[in-house]
Amino acid sequence: MRRIAPFTAAPCSAYSRRTFLRIATGTAAALAAPVVVPAAARGAEGKAAPSERIGIGMIGLGREAIHKNLPVFLRHPLSQVAALCDVDRWRLEQQRQREELKGCFGTTDFRELLARPEVDGVMITTPDHWHVPNALAAIRAGKDVCCEKPIGLCIEHGRILADAAAKAGCVFRTDSEFRSIPLWFRAVSLVRTGKIGQIRTIRMAVPLWNRPLPMQPEMPVPEELDYDLWLGPAAAAPYTVERVHPRHGYGRPGWYANRAYCDGVISNWGYHPADIAQWGNDTERTGPVEIEGRGDFPPADGLWNVMLGFDVRYRYANGVELFYTALRDTSKGQSYVRFEGTEGWVCVWYAPDRLEAEPASILQADVSPDDFPFVRKNEKHDFLDCIKSRSRTLQDAEVGHRSSSIGQLGYIACQVGRQLTWDPAAERFPGDDEANGLLRLAPGRAPWRVG
Repeated sequence: MRRIAPFTAAPCSAYSRRTFLRIATGTAAALAAPVVVPAAARGAEGKAAPSERIGIGMIGLGREAIHKNLPVFLRHPLSQVAALCDVDRWRLEQQRQREELKGCFGTTDFRELLARPEVDGVMITTPDHWHVPNALAAIRAGKDVCCEKPIGLCIEHGRILADAAAKAGCVFRTDSEFRSIPLWFRAVSLVRTGKIGQIRTIRMAVPLWNRPLPMQPEMPVPEELDYDLWLGPAAAAPYTVERVHPRHGYGRPGWYANRAYCDGVISNWGYHPADIAQWGNDTERTGPVEIEGRGDFPPADGLWNVMLGFDVRYRYANGVELFYTALRDTSKGQSYVRFEGTEGWVCVWYAPDRLEAEPASILQADVSPDDFPFVRKNEKHDFLDCIKSRSRTLQDAEVGHRSSSIGQLGYIACQVGRQLTWDPAAERFPGDDEANGLLRLAPGRAPWRVG
């Protein structure tokens, strides 16, 4: 396999697949082919007039995109899905055959989507190693951004993205639905308005989904997949289906378990409860000051090599301790966040969603909008509403970065195997070169720079 050149954000007018990593955040020229306008774009199906709608470009058409993200934008009266992109042409064409998307612009190259003037905002649903490059390119192209969690693969890249979004003044929504789930929203409202007294401890858990897998034999690259573009900023690696995603299907992808593309459940799926813990603790724009943890690591040279089980403890400047673990028994639910205070506790569960408290009377408490001034709405609706109003979303890039950092810090603590002191303002481990070296991507994972 040929070696792919390192990624750089420097502008470059040349464009080819071979020089992709030198121009990955450049904007490709718009295609000269005529645009066929779908029926919905002409005001059909109860949609608002085209001039009043927000053009959405979908970058990534995997399982999350087609099951959770795309349907919301198709239903919303103020949005118009204007362009589709996926490096897998089978997935791209599957969506373009849908009646409501017939004639929609489609491409395997996200830069061509970003060059479309009808695209006002993008929904990024790509593998985790692509989140930061995709989002930075969209910001530079003048688009608003809704990006799947987590924010990148390391803390340094998350900081670059959060700063870029703030500097550009774009609308940015970190896409996590947990703040939109009624019981989870309710749990935070009870905690933030003092119904359990002063918070002392937070406990949260995620399902233990990851498992190890030895390196698999190299396979021919499917004809419908632009594998170079799928790898993008990551290091060159031989193709095998378990590295990428199922062919002609939408099962759980293999990239989820490989550290070149994802940190596994602790940072990916774990973003959901981590964000709720941060929000409930009113620390969503900062972070803990102390972390220690232990983890179960499979062989690093395996194909699926992310951390398996783990237990991490965090301490915040306000004295609150957060305990984060992989849930081995999911018979009661797949995930939970439990807030424990001086006057009781509240625990919220996912799949199935349920809310528990002690004393039980806490669940009947009234919450004044003046005391908890947040509006519960679908995360995609929040994005669209804020594009119209040019206001800040409920989970902007800074919030997304800080909540992503919880899993990333936990991973680092498990790697070094000792207690760490963290400065959330400087985002450094004071005087700890070993730990600070893990704030960026390790050699051999994704040798690219984003700023």
